[in-house]
Amino acid sequence: MIPTITWTILFYVFCAVIAIQVMYYLYFFRRLAFFKKPARDVNVEHPVSVIICARDEADNLTRNLPGVLVQDYKTTHEIVIVNDNSTDEGRYVIEEFQKSFKNINHIQLTQEAKMISGKKFPLSIGIKSAKYEIVLLTDADCTPASEFWMQQMQDTYQEDTEIVLGYGAYHKRPGILNKLIRFETFHTALQYLSYALAGTPYMGVGRNLSYKKDVFLRNKGFSSINQIPSGDDDLFINQVATAENTAVVIDPEAHTLSEPKKRWSDWMTQKYRHYTTGRYYKPKHKFLLGLYSLSLFLLYPLLALSIIFFNWWIALAVFGFRLLIQAVILYKGMKKLNESDLWPWFLLLDIWMFFYYIFTLPAIWKAPRKNWD
Repeated sequence: MIPTITWTILFYVFCAVIAIQVMYYLYFFRRLAFFKKPARDVNVEHPVSVIICARDEADNLTRNLPGVLVQDYKTTHEIVIVNDNSTDEGRYVIEEFQKSFKNINHIQLTQEAKMISGKKFPLSIGIKSAKYEIVLLTDADCTPASEFWMQQMQDTYQEDTEIVLGYGAYHKRPGILNKLIRFETFHTALQYLSYALAGTPYMGVGRNLSYKKDVFLRNKGFSSINQIPSGDDDLFINQVATAENTAVVIDPEAHTLSEPKKRWSDWMTQKYRHYTTGRYYKPKHKFLLGLYSLSLFLLYPLLALSIIFFNWWIALAVFGFRLLIQAVILYKGMKKLNESDLWPWFLLLDIWMFFYYIFTLPAIWKAPRKNWD
């Protein structure tokens, strides 16, 4: 028989976990939920180089490239497409688009880069080949959510801004897997965008990311992370982003949209690859992210034990305090990122995150796969 004092201590641990969660919501996540774009006296349009890396992406280029090419942007801009050792019809798709759009800069790579994993080499080539200082990155399987994507992303640059973080959303499709993928994507964005607004930027997503060419060249590009299969977006930003040089864009017109995975196994493989880079983050970022994930992972088991073995109504009252704060902030945050349809499901999706952490736990020790994407 476990002594009553043990359950009392366990309840206090539960209260500590609730306090940690509330701290994250009130200190970090509220910044995204209540974010207002700073007023600008003068809007300046900068020349922009959009960079897209593709490998065997003929279908995606056919489907998504028009959304980039027809942007409502009057200032000088170019579309740099780096076709990396493709064996499909991608080259001919790009050449066909070039007949109508003269601002396409097509770079055809025919040799693999030795000792450089992932898409860092083609992306480096694209950035170095860019004509303009502001580069805007997206993927071949992404399309801008509006014709004002380019305008919104570049408009955030001010005198000290070197990095702009955007939101890469997924198309809304029927089914529970779609909701899980979109909630996890929103949950990740809630963190990296809120941390940036709090002066602690730690990552971006290559589906929708912009920075100045100079910050890339000044930091010797991806040279320090070339041996890591992924990380061309999050690890690079983790190294070079500061409170002073980083801004965020959350307007729905500035989002990009991607087609979500249709099979659980494909999504998990994608997540494993992404999470293997987390071990290379700066110590302060690993601590903040780890503490939050641990508190969320422990929350529901401790809630269940406190209800059963301590006092059910006190446990539910403590949990309800966190739930109320969470409900308000998630409602506002989901509305900001155009994911409001997920809000009625937020409690179930929040419980789901406990199981999600279990499924993705192997990524902590699993060696990253050397996939191009």
